[in-house]
Amino acid sequence: MKTVQTDIRVRYQETDNMGVVYYANYLVWFEVARAEYLRSLGTSYRQLEEKGMFMMVVSASCQYKYPARYDDIVNIQASIPEIKNSSLKFDYNLLVGDKVIATGESVHVLTNKEKRPIRITDELKSLLCPDLAKAKKNS
Repeated sequence: MKTVQTDIRVRYQETDNMGVVYYANYLVWFEVARAEYLRSLGTSYRQLEEKGMFMMVVSASCQYKYPARYDDIVNIQASIPEIKNSSLKFDYNLLVGDKVIATGESVHVLTNKEKRPIRITDELKSLLCPDLAKAKKNS
């Protein structure tokens, strides 16, 4: 499974008055990781949207294990373990050093401009998750 890693340095504005990253920022970091995942494939959210395809978030969750703090370098690992007809799921692992500080997932439905679900083409599936496409061809 393809995994793309992105590093983020925790900014002071992302912490609360106890010096711990505010929980909602993890979801923002998920979005950063998704954008970098697409860029690693030679595309972007912008290019998909210019083609009339939008990845609407329909669910997101995060399990917090240890706090991230100001100036930590957080390594976000993003992968796509599942693609269905019109939806896909991203998994995330967030680490500071070797310590997993959080895990999460988000589910997205591919829609058109009218926010109606559309089918994820085999071409797009192959682009987003080459390993899943290869496994399907070989079975």
